[in-house]
Amino acid sequence: MASSLFSLSIVILVTLATVALLVSPAFSTSRRALDHSTVQKGFRVTLKHVDSNGNFTKFERLQRAIKRGKHRLQRLSAMALAASDPAVEAPVQTGNGEFLMKLSMGTPSETFSAIMDTGSDLIWTQCKPCKQCFDQPTPIFDPKKSSTFSKLSCSSQLCEALPMSTCSGGCEYLYTYGDYSSTQGVMATETFTLGDHSVPQIAFGCGEDNEGSGFTQGAGLVGLGRGPLSLVSQLGEPKFSYCLTSIDDTKTSTLLMGSLASANSTKSAIITTPLIQNPSQPSFYYLSLEGISVGDTRLPIKKSTFALQEDGSGGLIIDSGTTITYIEESAFHLVKKEFTSQTKLSVDDSGSTGLDLCFTLPSDTSNVEVPKLTFHFSGADLELPGENYMIADSSMGLMCLAMGSSSGMSIFGNVQQQNMMVLHDLDKETLSFIPTQCDQL
Repeated sequence: MASSLFSLSIVILVTLATVALLVSPAFSTSRRALDHSTVQKGFRVTLKHVDSNGNFTKFERLQRAIKRGKHRLQRLSAMALAASDPAVEAPVQTGNGEFLMKLSMGTPSETFSAIMDTGSDLIWTQCKPCKQCFDQPTPIFDPKKSSTFSKLSCSSQLCEALPMSTCSGGCEYLYTYGDYSSTQGVMATETFTLGDHSVPQIAFGCGEDNEGSGFTQGAGLVGLGRGPLSLVSQLGEPKFSYCLTSIDDTKTSTLLMGSLASANSTKSAIITTPLIQNPSQPSFYYLSLEGISVGDTRLPIKKSTFALQEDGSGGLIIDSGTTITYIEESAFHLVKKEFTSQTKLSVDDSGSTGLDLCFTLPSDTSNVEVPKLTFHFSGADLELPGENYMIADSSMGLMCLAMGSSSGMSIFGNVQQQNMMVLHDLDKETLSFIPTQCDQL
């Protein structure tokens, strides 16, 4: 039986994370005035997990991440349902995430942290005067103090790109989230400072009425999705990548844009699969998953299980803000059954971890043998290292599979993406996985 050996030092998972933006001075302005000759060096963002400053044990961090991931799964599924059901009027956005970006905006600039989200587009932060605002760790942005703040015209293309908008003294937006959080305010343009370089006329939402508890880690959100409102689209740079370290507070992860996003690796190590467009959900990064193997056993999963349906439902997205991978319930049942059969350990049914499949560890836990796990994407077989799908905690005496079941949409989570450069190329419409020691970038 094919298997994978890994050390129990792999204890928990994380998701993408936080950040101080370190931007090359060579980085240019937004798409409206982009000079591609000056973008060749791109820019780099250092990422840390949203819970990195909290006084949590590793297991507590795991539970918090899984809880957020389940909420996010519900929101993503609600968005897909809204897209396929005309009776659902108000679009529901993803919200939350596992990373914070530290950036500045305005002239003079004010610094704040915002959630980085590859599952949505809108950039927004809380603004004065606030009718209702949640507590945030930095001062609320005051547009009256900035000489570069300008309201966005209702006739602008970016205003028209909003899922919901009204026009009253400017372009007004409303974003609602699946946990009853919401942000409402006026669309504007402002100078954003990324590291030591300023980018003028970035469109963002100036939120004057913000409700709920989903964003209290920061002061808003930066969308990196595929739609026109996202930072990626407004910068006009089709390549970006991220590289997540294994779960360790002392090591940082990285987000790269421009030519920096390309990996220095041998072609044989690069696994590339097409990105799929879903007109009903244009912001998401969809992949074509054709099957899964456990050990040497290709599971009897129907090829249609992960297919994107004509009404925009189903399919599989790769997401930076979801912790573990969630797959269709019928497929997960087969994965769980095969892991139980091939793993020579007793199953733990206590349910204490929040994960669906856990095993009791033996007294000698220096090395544990687990079956291989391979995801068969279109044109790319991705065999994961053991620490990218098995989470072990010797103090609890448990080892768990970092996967769960879903109904409808499936999500390839970021634990499965650890120590891989995940390169998005929106010109070629491809996504590549490159094995990388992320803490050495």
